[in-house]
Amino acid sequence: MDYAEEQTNEIEALDSIYCGEFEVLATEPYHRFLIPIKSEDYEAESANGHSCKLKFSYTENYPDEVPEVEVIDAENLEDDDADSLKQHIMEVAQENLGIVMIFTLVSSAQEWLNNKWDETRKEREESAMKKQAEVEEAERKRFEGTRVTVESFLAWKARFDAEFGHNKKQEKDDSATKKLTGRELFLTDKTLNESDLKFLEDGGDAVKVDESLFQELDELDLEGEDDLDEDFS
Repeated sequence: MDYAEEQTNEIEALDSIYCGEFEVLATEPYHRFLIPIKSEDYEAESANGHSCKLKFSYTENYPDEVPEVEVIDAENLEDDDADSLKQHIMEVAQENLGIVMIFTLVSSAQEWLNNKWDETRKEREESAMKKQAEVEEAERKRFEGTRVTVESFLAWKARFDAEFGHNKKQEKDDSATKKLTGRELFLTDKTLNESDLKFLEDGGDAVKVDESLFQELDELDLEGEDDLDEDFS
């Protein structure tokens, strides 16, 4: 097999197939060239889709040897993904030894990239749905309040009884120790308003009244009495 001729013919075919995108980097000692690929929905400088460039280098005995392959300028692809893509290409190359294979390798890489984008898009959609569900659940709980279970109710009841019982006991203790004022005693004990009469009754003859105190009232100056009568007449 004339390897140089096989390689040259393939380069011409690739330039025709990928017109405008095929880029030759070198021709000596063997051809090195770039072919860009991109997934469905790819948009430059955005998070949509995947893209990269495949850098191929012929070897002396290509196509009876696999070409050298690099995945460069990857967009929206992790390093592990780029390594996985390269591994996929090399496996396909091993299956096609003996025939020119660059078109087959590029087509297979393109399919891999589309499948990878489908997985990425699905993961993003599931993540967005999960976040939305979490937001809706949080909103529902905000209006619904805390769900009451048997355990939570019993715990609340125990706290309520402990606190309420303590407060009632404190009120009882305060009531027992509080000192009443004279007015409060008078209002609460109706027997006190009869205590003076009872005292007089119980005193009998032992209680005496000094009548001379009342005789002196006649000597008081009560001239203002007439004036008061005039005011009310």
